[in-house]
Amino acid sequence: MRWITRPGWPGHLLALAAGAITPLALAPYGIWPLALLSVALFYLGLRGVTPRSGLWRGWWYGFGAFLAGTGWIYYSIHDFGGASPALAGFLVGGFSAGVAFFFALPAWLWVRLLRRDNAPVSDALAFAALWLGLELFRSWFLTGFPWLYTGYSQLQGPLAGLAPVGGVWLISFSIALCGALLVNLPQLTYRPARMVFGLVLLLAPWAAGIALKGHAWTTPAGSPLHVAAIQGNIAQDMKWDPAQVNAQLALYRDLSAEQHDVDLIVLPETAVPVLKDLAGNYLAMLDDLAKQKRAALITGVPVRQRDANGVHYYNGITVVGDGSGDYLKQKLVPFGEYVPMQDLLRGLISFFDLPMSDFARGPDDQALLKAKGYAIAPFICYEVVYPEFAAGLAAQSQLLLTISNDAWFGTSIGPLQHLQMAQMRALEAGRWMVRGTNNGVTALIDPQGRIAQEIPQFQQGVLHGEVTPMQGLTPYLHWRLWPLGTLAVLFAIWAAVRRQAVPEQRRLFS
Repeated sequence: MRWITRPGWPGHLLALAAGAITPLALAPYGIWPLALLSVALFYLGLRGVTPRSGLWRGWWYGFGAFLAGTGWIYYSIHDFGGASPALAGFLVGGFSAGVAFFFALPAWLWVRLLRRDNAPVSDALAFAALWLGLELFRSWFLTGFPWLYTGYSQLQGPLAGLAPVGGVWLISFSIALCGALLVNLPQLTYRPARMVFGLVLLLAPWAAGIALKGHAWTTPAGSPLHVAAIQGNIAQDMKWDPAQVNAQLALYRDLSAEQHDVDLIVLPETAVPVLKDLAGNYLAMLDDLAKQKRAALITGVPVRQRDANGVHYYNGITVVGDGSGDYLKQKLVPFGEYVPMQDLLRGLISFFDLPMSDFARGPDDQALLKAKGYAIAPFICYEVVYPEFAAGLAAQSQLLLTISNDAWFGTSIGPLQHLQMAQMRALEAGRWMVRGTNNGVTALIDPQGRIAQEIPQFQQGVLHGEVTPMQGLTPYLHWRLWPLGTLAVLFAIWAAVRRQAVPEQRRLFS
């Protein structure tokens, strides 16, 4: 295996392959051991190389992961953005090459400042700390791209029980730690005490995950609510066609009117494809309809607001009937809802002028939605993929709601990855989640992250089921990232200090 740890193309190509198998561990494939293998190969490939080689090895790993795992953006660029196949492929490749630096820079940092090849246990702990930092950075930098987190591979795996304790972060940390320890097992055998400690660290996450899986961290806050989630299955090329607006409004009106003995009716993101101030009569009609049924109706609707700085447009949610509240989306999708450097990019190709791609960001201090007397934490589409953001709203709520329109991504794996992340948010919070989408997957997700009921993709229908409002906080909602983050910082500092304390090692690997 020495060729893996040497600088050069063989190791780089293995890093590319290791990154490319990452999506196979996630939805819809779910081969979770591949996540452990992928991380272990990445760690192994950084052994014995120079910082420069480490940077490239990290880049190749990231390029493989993002090209294989997020290549579904091709659909929106080509099918709805009007780009030719060649241009769409070039843009997907360019995007993957850019975000690959999320792995390249930490890999350089690891080799340059933290790696200690002669300390297998502390080296593995420091690597897991760096891996956690990498995923955290990806959730924040330039508004964040928190996709393909390693921890999602365990939604149905042995480590799922860790999610309510430390979120997807704790699972990712555990996989990185175990992957590194597996690589270091031969070194551990030289010292019995170190071998015992290493095996304890290796086995403890799996034992804890299995022991905690299925544990009820929260309790019912009231009686179950009967939900009707409507999946309109509106084709994306019709969504913003003015000639199709009335047909869409009529569809959701008629399907809502057909629901009986329900507490909550949920329509998808921008189910009302008209600005809220222009859709007053329609919303008033839905309000009367919902009140007659003694139900709350929640729908997506774009919002226009004017202030001293001009006119602003928002992707929003509103509640009518037996409920109240409005919510304006805070986490916007780059290029889909806003265009970075729009003065340069607008007009180059139609992808940079997609409908509703000029939204503003909603304020931070918004109240939760209210429906049937319960507080509902709302997430519009992309927002549900941000663990810390979602946890902040979930801790105030009894029920989670996410509405989306994944028609932009066709029959690709993107919408199924999106669904998996919504399931993880329900598991982390110990709360039911209602997921209403335009073309699938509309689903009811229980507090264990399992799909209780769903409507398949690309079908029009109404999903009926019951969800129970929940109370209480999981450890993750209570403490959030602070305990794990503090430990990770301490592990990294310890590795850096010990690295500097050994001059021979510093000269060898600097």
